[in-house]
Amino acid sequence: MNLGTLWGIGVGPGDGEWLTLKGLRIIQSVDIIAVPQNNQGQPGMAYKIVRDFLSAEQTILPLYLPFVRDKDHLEQAWQKATSQLVPYLKAGRDVAFLSEGDISFYSTFTYIFQTLKSQLPDAKIDSVPGICSPLAAASVLQEPLAIGSEKIAILPAVYSLQELENALQWAEVVVLMKVGSVFTDVWYFLQEKGLLERAQLVEWIGWDKQKIYATLKEIEPTAKPHYFSILILRKQDSA
Repeated sequence: MNLGTLWGIGVGPGDGEWLTLKGLRIIQSVDIIAVPQNNQGQPGMAYKIVRDFLSAEQTILPLYLPFVRDKDHLEQAWQKATSQLVPYLKAGRDVAFLSEGDISFYSTFTYIFQTLKSQLPDAKIDSVPGICSPLAAASVLQEPLAIGSEKIAILPAVYSLQELENALQWAEVVVLMKVGSVFTDVWYFLQEKGLLERAQLVEWIGWDKQKIYATLKEIEPTAKPHYFSILILRKQDSA
């Protein structure tokens, strides 16, 4: 059987011009573009980043990949999404799975990769890295993410302030992903530590509606930053 290749393509966090040359070449060369869909069943943010580079002849395949924590629900979604890819691959057609940010950095593609290997053990899979959101956030803030011997802690989401407390014990820079759901708790925690002026926040990185907060003192503690907001906390000046 001449199987097609499943490509995982990191498309960056927002600005379409951050897409790599290789990522663009692969995206424009395949027939099938697989994209996570939003709650309304429409192609989500990864698709919106690259849609101007796609042609009308390409097939867009939305995959339901929910943002939930229930393991059973997630595994069912991964199995169903992967089963939608298998017929194309068995027919020898290449598929590009688009992932916001980088393909290996908290990306759903990892679960699709693992599930496909269980459903189709001989599957051909390759990937193209993309710009991950902490690097993009540092760029728009015009600050280094880390320099010299600085250590970085990246927390995927702060479900416990103890995790943030622990990270501050050893890291000079702490990045909080998806901080919106816990923003109020984090704001008061940092206020207590005297670190509000050391924390910066970026909403909608790379999008037209991008917003930058130079310190958390610019934001009310009860604010509700967007789900994909990034908070970068630096305990000391990088100079």
